[in-house]
Amino acid sequence: MSSDVNLSSVTKSEWIKFRSVRSTTMGVIVTFVLTVGLGALIAVAVRSHYSQMDPLRRLTFDPVSTSLGGTIFAQFAVGVIGTLFITSEYSSGSIRSSLAAVPRRVQFTLGKLIVLFVSLLIVGEVACFLTFQMGQAIFSGVVPTASLATPAVLRSVLFAGLYLTLLGIFGFSLGLILRSSATSISVFVSLLLILPIVLLLLPSSWQNDVSKYMPSALGQSMMSPSTSANSFGAWTALVILIIYVVVAYGAGVSLLLRRDAGAGQ
Repeated sequence: MSSDVNLSSVTKSEWIKFRSVRSTTMGVIVTFVLTVGLGALIAVAVRSHYSQMDPLRRLTFDPVSTSLGGTIFAQFAVGVIGTLFITSEYSSGSIRSSLAAVPRRVQFTLGKLIVLFVSLLIVGEVACFLTFQMGQAIFSGVVPTASLATPAVLRSVLFAGLYLTLLGIFGFSLGLILRSSATSISVFVSLLLILPIVLLLLPSSWQNDVSKYMPSALGQSMMSPSTSANSFGAWTALVILIIYVVVAYGAGVSLLLRRDAGAGQ
């Protein structure tokens, strides 16, 4: 192993890979557009129909999580970004040369992890703050608004960007485990979209106990300035989501250390 191969050099190399791959660039653009664009569309739709809402919905209306509604769709984009950041190397066969250049496999994954975390955090936070401000501007004069001067509101917007970032890392971890783009993306989508629907078949008491642990439910808790019934508080939801990510990443690294570098499972 060359003496000049360290975490810094690995991270720089992975940054070049990240910004030079078309699918990654498009994924980042899609994440930003979905978060901001759909958030604005949702805000416009709410404003136009607010007068027709029943009194209970008006009373419980949350202008913060509503303006951040675009993250519901953007979460799938960040999952794909994270997954492809590792599985594309298996599909192309470049994983062998990558691990030959960086024999320390933990260092290899950490370099990717740093690039992914910083990139998605910047994009996610900028997009979430922008869509929040746009949403409040659209709501102004018709729908109740919120201000970043309120600590709970600021926390909600910050956590929205962090939620997207953690989902991207979770997708990356699934890619480490499964090594297949199609399989990893399918599992990611199933966990966020299909599993919550399956839970609707359970008795209502079970639904309340289990559904709040779903990643999408944790995200909703993180983006809400108040705690609703049958859900975790924002900080608890963040901790649980971090545990999911750490466990998945740990499993992925463990498998990477034990398996051959070849593509496939």
